[in-house]
Amino acid sequence: MPKSAKPVPKFASEDEERAYWESHDSTEHVDWSKARKVTLPNLKPTTKTISLRLPQHLLDSLKAAANARDVPYQSLIKVWLQEKLQEH
Repeated sequence: MPKSAKPVPKFASEDEERAYWESHDSTEHVDWSKARKVTLPNLKPTTKTISLRLPQHLLDSLKAAANARDVPYQSLIKVWLQEKLQEH
């Protein structure tokens, strides 16, 4: 922590803590220059729904390929897109 870092006060309740952090900057208490990135491997990535128009024959082929692998076709599309992106 920097030399001028203030200790984080003890709070009687979550509401009290929330009120404190709404009016105080964490840089008063933490030396963020020493922060490190961490990996949280068990977090599920957020997803976004999109609309994608495909020719019927392409969709039929995707569904057949997914059925042969016993996976949902949307999951197969995601896997193939990810694989293709990793090639570049």
